[in-house]
Amino acid sequence: MASTTTSSLPAARNPILRRTVTSTTVDSDSAPSTGNVSPLDSPQRSASSTSLSSLASDDNVPVKVDYGKLVDTYGNEFQVPDFTIKDIRDAIPKHCFERSTLRSLSYVLRDMVLLATTFVLFHNLNTPDLVPSKLARGALWGIYAFMQGLFGTGLWVLAHECGHSAFSPSKTVNNLVGWILHSALLVPYFSWQMSHSKHHKATGNLERDMVFVPRTREKFASRLGKFVHELDELTEETPISTLIHLIGQQVIGWPNYLLTNVTGHNFHERQREGRGKGKQNGYGGGVNHFDPRSPLYENKDAGKVLLSDLGLGITISVLVVLGQKFGWANLGLWYFLPYLWVNHWLVAITFLQHTDPSLPHYTPSQWNFVRGCAATIDREFGFIGRHLLHGIIETHVLHHYVSTIPFYNADEATEAIKPVMGRHYRSDTSEGPIGFITAMWKSARWCQWVEPNENATEAGQGVMFFRNQNGLGMKPAKVQPTQ
Repeated sequence: MASTTTSSLPAARNPILRRTVTSTTVDSDSAPSTGNVSPLDSPQRSASSTSLSSLASDDNVPVKVDYGKLVDTYGNEFQVPDFTIKDIRDAIPKHCFERSTLRSLSYVLRDMVLLATTFVLFHNLNTPDLVPSKLARGALWGIYAFMQGLFGTGLWVLAHECGHSAFSPSKTVNNLVGWILHSALLVPYFSWQMSHSKHHKATGNLERDMVFVPRTREKFASRLGKFVHELDELTEETPISTLIHLIGQQVIGWPNYLLTNVTGHNFHERQREGRGKGKQNGYGGGVNHFDPRSPLYENKDAGKVLLSDLGLGITISVLVVLGQKFGWANLGLWYFLPYLWVNHWLVAITFLQHTDPSLPHYTPSQWNFVRGCAATIDREFGFIGRHLLHGIIETHVLHHYVSTIPFYNADEATEAIKPVMGRHYRSDTSEGPIGFITAMWKSARWCQWVEPNENATEAGQGVMFFRNQNGLGMKPAKVQPTQ
């Protein structure tokens, strides 16, 4: 994938004009279901999801809306997208929507062979007889864990394809393969599938999204015990604090998300069946991916949640038997260290798909499906990303627009939608795989909360951008203290 233009300015406080992008046009369409809609089905328009710039006059010319001056964290001018989901779908060659069960299963087989071969080689060759040095054996087991983590993440991505019906034209095949693969990786398949579908239907919506919803200025200030107007006066956060936060995010972020819905929205009181009353994110808050009573789901979903729990129960039972037979230290080495790497890659990938100084977030009044999909970014992770992780890093923007396109057709489809999206297509690929890793640090330092631009109009107040207390990029708005 071609990298975007980059130009750096000397001082960290100055906006960096890099990335992105090419631009164009959005009408609001309601989001298609990520799991059950055929890729040939066209999403139906929804008046409830139509916002100001998507309204058109009789001659089909979009109504001009004054947002004021909008700039992202780098200081680049931002324009609200104005193309339609139909424009996107019509630009994609028809064959890109075709899914092959046999081809998809071949990738499952490949990844399982890689896992099995790596285990056999290290188990039989990394022994005291052949490698006398304990230090060398430890280092080799570290390499083993890293490699198995990549192969395991590859299987996770294929199960992710199943969850979107991108793996096979058969719903039964999708769910059976997805349930087996995700259960083996301690993921509650159907429970995740349902919450992930809600993420796709509300990407970039500050009150409905399910993944890495940023704090608003008010919530960030409250978390620090500060007033809103004090944020622009805070001293720089120490790098060690950022590092500790990142380590915690990468080590326990995924299980914490499943257990507490951390990084997801916290407006559960609005759940239409009343299941969210008195429930909130956090331990003991009643919001998780394992309880059929969780407000993440509806009453009709209880069976799927329990089936997901059954899959986890089977895997845990097998692991207990293996631990008792071969020793818990061996099981930790064989399974749980690679499992930690899988968790790391999942969190890193998702974080960097939705967190970048160039990305906007929207209040409900200004959000629509097309805008939300454009609030994502493609990155580059070289051979690992394109082959071992099945392109999930490099083609995420396309995936949000049409999630049923299989990964092996996603590169072609991505190229097809770039002219439609124009400047609204975002990618950060200039530094390749190294850039992917360093982007974690950069996003953690630059993207601490979101707020409107100071010069935004009433409509523009609903389009928010990242700001930070570290003096990086655009400074936080000056807010007058309330009387």
